This record gives sequence, structure tokens and C-alpha cells, in this order.
Amino acid sequence: MGELKLGLALGYWGAGPPPGLADLVTTAERLGYDSMWAAEAYGSDALTPLAWLGCRTRRMRLGTSIIQMSARTPVATAMAAMTLDHLSGGRFVLGLGASGPQVVEGWYGQPYPRPLARTREYVAILRRAMARERVEFEGEHYRLPYRGGSGLGKPLRSTIHPLRDDLPILLAAEGPKNVALAAEIADGWLAMFYSPYDDAYYRTALAEGFARRGEGGGPETFEATCRVNVEFDDDVEAAADRVRPMLALYVGGMGARGANFHYEAFARMGFEAECARVQELYLAGRKAEAAAAIPLAMVEKVALVGPRAKIAEELDAWRSSLVTTMLVSGDAASLAAIAELVKG
Repeated sequence: MGELKLGLALGYWGAGPPPGLADLVTTAERLGYDSMWAAEAYGSDALTPLAWLGCRTRRMRLGTSIIQMSARTPVATAMAAMTLDHLSGGRFVLGLGASGPQVVEGWYGQPYPRPLARTREYVAILRRAMARERVEFEGEHYRLPYRGGSGLGKPLRSTIHPLRDDLPILLAAEGPKNVALAAEIADGWLAMFYSPYDDAYYRTALAEGFARRGEGGGPETFEATCRVNVEFDDDVEAAADRVRPMLALYVGGMGARGANFHYEAFARMGFEAECARVQELYLAGRKAEAAAAIPLAMVEKVALVGPRAKIAEELDAWRSSLVTTMLVSGDAASLAAIAELVKG
């Protein structure tokens, strides 16, 4: 395993831009953080903050965690990726994800079924566009040029030349087939709610994907990033309380009953009964009770919580895990403390 890298998780905005982000980004770069990562849901987008904040840095990579595929056509994403890669001097990392049916169909007005097949086509078109090939594609979900309409569409090639012909593409994935797909067609994997203590499932899925990949990359060059909550506190339960509401939101409220990938991730770790209770409470509007129903063991599977010495000890599991880049957030003092422990 190589050295565990640190990335600054910017996430997506709430009602507006969080204060002090520019100073936090420059602090992270000074502390040796390798990258910053912006997200999008159905509010702030992932690209604009990277362009705005990235100009404050000189070294940090700029990643999307994630761009939602339904928000842009494949070639629009390719255009944005190549443009930002040029502006940043080759520091852009394109993280993609299918999102979920409620956002895809409710916000973007796009169909959600068969997300893996859609992802495969999307990445294929991205690769062609970023290689400056004439983009012609006949798939189940995407067809270029458009069939019908005026009949005047023709295959086009990007007017700009890519700064890099190997601009990395990472896929967000939680389910086994999607994790395998990331290993097969992408340059990395954006993990969520990954546990270094229960990762045999992921290792198997990645191995299946690498076996289908053939030539052109493999596990030795594959990046795996993961958002990890780090909360320092002499009181372990108090630290966990700062993580529980987020877990309750994702396990209980992100997705419908029977269609929640985050719920399934924790159920695979052995928390099926706890997940069912959290979801029941959350969907009933009892959010505080849902958060309180998250046991400490569930928090500790995916987060680092408690006194500094405890977190330092538990970091060993992450260093020997599949994760190559740990994405964290916090104020300047927290970022400094995390960097000191990881470099430790």
C-alpha cells in the first residue's frame, strides 16, 4: 500500500456558500492535503466551486465527488472536464455518479432505470470526446448524432485539444455490480460508507471488474477515495453524536423503502435491524429519534470518533484498507490535527 492521502471534502452547499471556504482551502494546501472535492445534489453544482476556489491553490487536485450524470449530457461533461483541466494546469479529477431515482427523475426529469448500462455508455462517450475523436454513438440510452429532428446533425470532434489524454475518471459506487463496473471501465472508485473492517465484499467486486478490464490499468494504478467523518472528543458518544444525524439522513431518508443504497451498505455490515428502525423513524418525521437509534458500533464502522489516541490507533485499519485518499472536513484546527495523525 502507498501512503494514505488526504482530500478536503467541500460537499455541497446548504442555503448558500459556507463562510471561510477560500481560507480553508489554502490552509489545507499548506497542510499538505492532496486534493479538494466538491459535490452536487439539487442546489449548488460541483464544477463552479472548484473553478472559483481552485485558483487559490497551486498544487491540490480538483475533484468532483460527484458530478451527477443526469445533470449533463456526456459531451457537456467532457467539455467541462477538459476546460477545467486546462485552467488548473492538469489538476482536475472527474468523479461521476448515477445518483438516485428521486433526484434523477424528480429534479432532472431524466429516466433512472438501468443506471449501470447508462453509466457504461456515458463513460464510453466521455472517453471518445476527450480523445478528440469524432463522436458517433449508437446505444440504448445515448445516440449521437440525434436520430430524427432536423436530420442535419453530424458527428463532431472537440475544438479544444485535451491537456491530458489520461484525465482520470472515477465512479461513485456502493452496490457490487457498480463497484465492479468502476474497476472495469474507470480509473478509480468513489466509495461511500466503506468500512475497512468489512471490505471483503468490495475486494471481490473490484477483482471481478479488473478481470474484465483486460489491458490498460489495474489495481496498482486504481484510486479509491472515501469520505470519512473524523470527530475529536474525549467523550466518544459525544463525538458519535455529531455523525449520527448524517447517517440517519442517508440510511433513513435518502431513497425510498427498498431503494436506498446507503441502507443496503450498512445492512451488509450486519446492521439490518438497526437500519430498518432508523428508516421507520426517519420516514415518520422523527429525525432526532432516528439519529439516536444509530448505535456507536455502526458509527465506528465508517467514521473515526473519540479521543486523539483512539483515532490514531484506528487509522491503522484505514492505512491497510483499499482506500488511497481519505476525504475529510472540519475547521482549520481539525484539518491540522488529522494531517498530523495521518502523516504520523
